[in-house]
Amino acid sequence: MRISFAAVFQGKSSKACVSSVAHGTSLVLSLELNKDRDVERIHESGINTLDIEPVEGRYMLSGESDGVIVLYDLENLTRKPSYTCKALFSVGKSHPDVHKYSVETVQWYPRDTGMFTSSSFDKTLKIWDTNTLQPADIFYFEGTVYSHHMSPVATQHCLIAVGTKSPKVQLCDLKSGSSSHILQGHRQEVLAVSWSPRHEYVLATGSADGRVKLWDVRRASGCLSTLDQHNGEKSKASSEAANTAHNGRVNGLCYTSDGLHLLTIGTDDRMRLWNSSTGENTLVNYGKICNESWKGLKFAISCGCNPEFAFVPYGSTIAVYTVFTGELITVLRGHYSTVNCCVFQPHFQELYSGSKDCNILAWIPAPREPVLDDISEKSLPQQHLNQAYEDAWSSSDDEG
Repeated sequence: MRISFAAVFQGKSSKACVSSVAHGTSLVLSLELNKDRDVERIHESGINTLDIEPVEGRYMLSGESDGVIVLYDLENLTRKPSYTCKALFSVGKSHPDVHKYSVETVQWYPRDTGMFTSSSFDKTLKIWDTNTLQPADIFYFEGTVYSHHMSPVATQHCLIAVGTKSPKVQLCDLKSGSSSHILQGHRQEVLAVSWSPRHEYVLATGSADGRVKLWDVRRASGCLSTLDQHNGEKSKASSEAANTAHNGRVNGLCYTSDGLHLLTIGTDDRMRLWNSSTGENTLVNYGKICNESWKGLKFAISCGCNPEFAFVPYGSTIAVYTVFTGELITVLRGHYSTVNCCVFQPHFQELYSGSKDCNILAWIPAPREPVLDDISEKSLPQQHLNQAYEDAWSSSDDEG
């Protein structure tokens, strides 16, 4: 029996966020693969992207390399300790408007669950009506679409930033249906885009040209700054590396929840933390971050913790770092193949990951004894890695 979205999405019960920062930190530090929580296996090919709606953190979207999109309900409706997060609906291969090629990004409309978006290698960005599972609008591009993003805080605009095979960043306006506004400055394809969660008109973009640019989309010139890994010290930069954020393709961007810092990942096997106001490279050393992806890499940062943590796909595992010290806290193992994406659920400090193995795994805080509220950075556990990983995860490399 087909259940209508109208029935599913009405009468939502609100869930309170974890109020204690210290408690949130302790939950993240105890994340483990939960044997009592499963996500129904629907996908038949690799999972590239995940997104959990921010209103109440209950519904999750996933997109796969065959073009299929699935919507899950994460809530435990059985009230039993062991349960499976069920797939409610999918835009499957038989759907007339299914993406023809790999879905690279899915995102909920930030305000409610009545709409979501998806973009694909089929050169389209689709705006979906959740209740009818029909596209309300479709934007077409000349090249492959790698990434798109809607601002989580915008009240004055409805722009979707889109990164494609073109070096031009395109802005699609949901109100007018226009995609004529472009941002010029990159020299190669744009692999990652992210709006600031602090300033609704500020956008960060990462490109195959090794550059990360910050834009104010209200300005005629657009570009506010181009991030420089050497912080302006020309003696450290070759002519090729001048004003570059990475010595390779920049394929991952993520702001901290307060918008004060931006974390970037490149195929130079580096992750860098930037002051988003000054554009300064903070020179936090995360060691080697193995990143061989030729397209976008979807990583996540925690919310409601002090310190904050970064969850970074690393082969078939997920590496967990403290954002501001670079310390590798732990490595989450459970997938059988390359992890492509992960998404953090701040309401209950949970993590979900998607992999080339077609599985979505749920990483849930393990039950533990109550902890004191004055958890400090000093109380965090030290690195605990298998000896075999010592060299690969060494943090003794040069800074930045």
